[in-house]
Amino acid sequence: MTIKGVWLAVSAVLALLPRLAAAESGASDWVKAEAGAVRLIAAGTAAGSASVIDAALQFRLEPGWKIYWRTPGDAGYPPKIDWTGSDNIGAPVLSWPAPKRFVLAGLQNYGYSGAVVLPLGVPVLRPGEPVRLAATVDYLACAKLCVPMQASLALTLPAGPADPSPFVHDIVRAKALVPGDGARHGLTLAAVEAEESRALRLTVTAAQPFDHPDAFIEGLEGAAFEQPQVALSDGGRRAVLTVPVAAGTWTQPLAGAPVTVTVVDGPRALEATAVVAPAAALPPPAPAALLGMLGVALLGGLILNLMPCVLPVLSIKVLGAISHGGAERGHVRAAFLASAAGILASFLALAAAAVAVKAAGEAVGWGIQFQHPNFLSAMAAVVALFAGNLWGLFEIPLPSWLFRARPGAVPHHTLLGHFLSGAFATLLATPCSAPFLGSAVGFALARGPAEIFAVFTALGVGMGAPYLAVAARPGLASRLPRPGPWMVVLKKALGVVLAATAAWLLTVLAAQAGWGAAALAGGALVCALAMLAARDRLPERSRSAASMAAVALALVALAAPRDGGFGGAVSAGGGGIPWVPFEHKVLAETVAGGRTVFVDVTADWCITCKVNKAAVVERGEVARRLSAGGVVAMKADWTRPDDGISRYLASFGRYGIPFNAVYGPGARDGIALPELLTEAEVLAALDKAGARSAR
Repeated sequence: MTIKGVWLAVSAVLALLPRLAAAESGASDWVKAEAGAVRLIAAGTAAGSASVIDAALQFRLEPGWKIYWRTPGDAGYPPKIDWTGSDNIGAPVLSWPAPKRFVLAGLQNYGYSGAVVLPLGVPVLRPGEPVRLAATVDYLACAKLCVPMQASLALTLPAGPADPSPFVHDIVRAKALVPGDGARHGLTLAAVEAEESRALRLTVTAAQPFDHPDAFIEGLEGAAFEQPQVALSDGGRRAVLTVPVAAGTWTQPLAGAPVTVTVVDGPRALEATAVVAPAAALPPPAPAALLGMLGVALLGGLILNLMPCVLPVLSIKVLGAISHGGAERGHVRAAFLASAAGILASFLALAAAAVAVKAAGEAVGWGIQFQHPNFLSAMAAVVALFAGNLWGLFEIPLPSWLFRARPGAVPHHTLLGHFLSGAFATLLATPCSAPFLGSAVGFALARGPAEIFAVFTALGVGMGAPYLAVAARPGLASRLPRPGPWMVVLKKALGVVLAATAAWLLTVLAAQAGWGAAALAGGALVCALAMLAARDRLPERSRSAASMAAVALALVALAAPRDGGFGGAVSAGGGGIPWVPFEHKVLAETVAGGRTVFVDVTADWCITCKVNKAAVVERGEVARRLSAGGVVAMKADWTRPDDGISRYLASFGRYGIPFNAVYGPGARDGIALPELLTEAEVLAALDKAGARSAR
């Protein structure tokens, strides 16, 4: 290149310099830091004559770094700006585009990443004169660690026409992302209701179907909220978002509290302030619907007699029936009516407990008493005592009023004894869900006290139906063989069944309170039984001490779960299936990614759950599909109380387990499966939910 050519090139660059400088007019210098850079930008190149100037705080964050929204979530703080040193401005107003949810160190946080523009409305005190913006910005930037940052920014806008700056479009786009009332996006917040004092239920409608809506709640000082559970209907145009209150962060009633709600669905958003209303009660069912559900409850209670959970009380039922061999018809009828009354009374007690727990705003469900270690240890002690008695290790003399017999006749338990045996059978039956039982319980618990008592009464009558049938035909029991020595062998065999039940209860206790607590309870019960067995072989003066020692050991067994030093055991998967823990957020993300998900809500105390696994889930083609990697197997362990799982079940109208659902591109809202699984039903649901059925 000649000297003349070089000179021409230099001259061209020098001529462009003013224009290049003008390209950055309307912006301060970048202030760089580890997390990225920040500067002030304005929509115009000069102050102009407007009374309010559009400006913004612009962040350019490095990959993996985030800053916080005005309400940061579980931790953090939003950017704060000190305008000291500014000239010719009032107090700028900072607007907040809709945030995104992210999890950092297990905490739910709300904020932004990447390129972030926070719009500013800057009032001008003397329009037409120069404006100086001087901002000291304090903000928290987080990646794996959180680092407080500070930046001093300055931007001067000279007097003159406010020609559009290169940043005007960035500011306009950022302002469009600030949630309004939702009208421009076709979004409407239809209702904000309190759900059982533990969650907010938001009902939102949209002109176009929702994709992945999220919600952020403000206004309740000290309250923290978890990620909402979303239920879509009306072709995806209606969304019900249940936003749980984080445990221990809010103890007052939600109804009547003012809140600010921000709902975000991709680029769409709305913001509204509302007063939380009490949850709308379901309308009273039509008489025909209620009668139909009572019929379902009768059938479900009857089938409950055939479920595995009732087998442990087989010994009591069999021995009770045999004890009537040769008895008078009147006594047989009264005894079986008393047993049915015990069953019915237990169901009514469960109904009363459900009404009370629901009124207190707590989770309700079928069999949830098995989530409490003290109940498990008490039941294990009772069952172990029954087993020891059947083995003949000890005989506890009962008061004469518990028996009624004529001289020379075979003594029989009075009505109270038969009543208590029926009540005990009901308690041990509750870990099972028979066909139709889940539908009946869900119908009842979703409504008021009248429906709860009506349905639970029908369940009790259904389970007591076999006893009522014998009471109607007492000759069936009186024709059984008379009690005799052959019953000793039968009693020992049935005692083994009860001992196995006690061992099972201890394994469930281990899953909740730890194997140490279960071993302590089991050891104390074994020693108590041994002490009772040896009691009659001791001298007369030592027998009282042996009885007191047995009682003390039984109390040790009952108190074992209170020892918090053992820690609960973690339930393991089975059948070679790579189970992952249930999380509603992970479920939504996995389904959004186009994958099929099989959800299994289970518990160590749920016998029907174990039957489903052994018969269907962990064998054959179902196990192969769940193990091959094409389907995500997600396990929701309800062995211990879990509000998230309780709400998930309630979203399907279910309040008991087992419960299974299949999700996928063809079933984003999930396909609920029946209580008792079959291979054909599970495979059909997997195919329907999978991508093949969605095409």
